[in-house]
Amino acid sequence: MRKKLIFVCVAISASLIIASSQTANSKPQKPTLVWSDEFDGATGTAPDPAKWGYDLGIGPGRDGWGNQELQTYTNRTANASLDGEGHLVIKANRENFTGADGFARAYTSARLITKGKFEPTYGRIEARIKVPFGQGIWPAFWMLGSNITSVGWPACGEIDVMEHIGREPSTVYGTLHGPGFSGAQGLSDSLTLLDGKKFADEFHIFEVEWNPRDISFYVDGLHYHTRKSPEFTGNRQWVFDHPFYLLLNVAVGGQWPGNPDATTVFPQTMMVDYVRVYSDLRAPINRIR
Repeated sequence: MRKKLIFVCVAISASLIIASSQTANSKPQKPTLVWSDEFDGATGTAPDPAKWGYDLGIGPGRDGWGNQELQTYTNRTANASLDGEGHLVIKANRENFTGADGFARAYTSARLITKGKFEPTYGRIEARIKVPFGQGIWPAFWMLGSNITSVGWPACGEIDVMEHIGREPSTVYGTLHGPGFSGAQGLSDSLTLLDGKKFADEFHIFEVEWNPRDISFYVDGLHYHTRKSPEFTGNRQWVFDHPFYLLLNVAVGGQWPGNPDATTVFPQTMMVDYVRVYSDLRAPINRIR
């Protein structure tokens, strides 16, 4: 989840998608479901620990996760819990908090990960999400190569299924990062709702289809971005043929979204209805548990 260089914007309505250099396609029928979380459980309970762990604190470099973000991530139900109606709620709060790393911050939030629990290689990965809205708020559904601890970032690869920043309430981004295309040089495209509609107004389905040849991005079943492995030549390396783990988070502030201002209301909440992973019919899914 890094600062983006915007390449192309796409406009979408209920019946029409207008894309630069490509025509939107309806997706084929979904293959077999291999992993999911429907977030069923009692109000106020933590997400299933068999499926989700947490990143904690302010980042290994103590620099706001490489982006100068302002929040401390916690594993408290004050920041991530079930609402009793089939949703995960990730909540960013404005509060003075000192984490286990000893650093005090003015905001808290949560970053859930499937690292060590579920790490697919290829497949159709989707989540139905209602994003928060506000200046300096940065929700995301994304993936990191599970070899990040041995090879580092961006060599591990990153697939940003959905990123949204509060100052652009009608737009979401899908992006790839890897060697030769990371940070502001990430390979990105965007989709923008028509008629001033905001992504925070209702739930939307964010999805990638990932196989050895290409990675394609969708919103509500409409295709807006594809990158193909033969494109990756020279200093650009295709690093998407190994296991990745899933992440859900709400960041506060940072280089790309900017910081909260007087218009930003807290708490900010991201509601996740489900996360589902389907097998790719042409490639296996790796499951740890």
